[in-house]
Amino acid sequence: MRVLLFEYISGGGFNQQELPPSLAKEGCLMLQALLDNFAQLPAIELSVMLDYRLLGQLNTSAVKQLIIVNPDTRVEAEFARHITNADAVWPTAPEFDGILQQLCGLVAKQNKVLLTSPADAVAVTGDKYQTFLRLRQHQIPTVPTQLAEYADYAEGEWIIKPRDGAGCGDSVILATQQDFTDQPRNDRFIIQPHVQGDKTSLSCLFQHGKAWPLSVNLQGFAIIGQRYQLTEIVVNHSDDHDKYRPLVKQLAAAFPELWGYVGIDLIETGSAVLVLEINPRLTTSFAALQAALGLNIADLVLQLLEGEPAIYPRQNQSITLKVHS
Repeated sequence: MRVLLFEYISGGGFNQQELPPSLAKEGCLMLQALLDNFAQLPAIELSVMLDYRLLGQLNTSAVKQLIIVNPDTRVEAEFARHITNADAVWPTAPEFDGILQQLCGLVAKQNKVLLTSPADAVAVTGDKYQTFLRLRQHQIPTVPTQLAEYADYAEGEWIIKPRDGAGCGDSVILATQQDFTDQPRNDRFIIQPHVQGDKTSLSCLFQHGKAWPLSVNLQGFAIIGQRYQLTEIVVNHSDDHDKYRPLVKQLAAAFPELWGYVGIDLIETGSAVLVLEINPRLTTSFAALQAALGLNIADLVLQLLEGEPAIYPRQNQSITLKVHS
């Protein structure tokens, strides 16, 4: 099988501008883990797109075709060109500006096997307001969400964020009424109450109405200048999957479009487990899953093409990923 891997940040999506250090670090972690997964599988020919500035910074020994993206490369056209020569494609990209949705659409347009959730799943889950509406429709506990243009101030702290933001860097805590008034108030942003609690996440596999939790992760954050910054992730923080199985089953029924690896961000209070976001793509936690559980996620995703995955962890340890200091 000829497989094309394209992680947008490390793969040249920012080839004509400065590489954002935080996104680049997370992108490289995910891409290296994916390369390591595929290196263990037989009969796979890998093609990988890589930003010219990252040449030599990843172990690409398993790659048959390394596609260097230079400053003058038209990235989307280059990606589309190499889809033609692939049997299957695994794109990873932020949801903002419709990037991930567009990449998934390009794969579908060429009738190649997409190893991630399709464009229609990204269209819903990549929009935090549409995600909220779907969760509420299916009575799944979530954080109350309003479009910023219609939100009225009330006592307490709030968070404003782009509807299609990736990560937490663009989310701003609004501590006062003046903060609330000063922020952009249009339909590109949502406002939510600032809910206190443990920030956990689930790494899962989905298959059009079915789902399997792989790991429960604990996210550590610092608040710098009224913005959250992800500092670390404890992957496989808890092995109590039974606590989350009913929720994962609900999510699979509510979002039957989802397929492949999916990350679920949660806020756990003393009384509830609230779904905050659904990421229809690789998440940073993926980078430590093999070390934590002995699972080859690339192999499990390929198994989804034929039926249900055989998930048999060979080890059980917590791995701490230091993301930002």
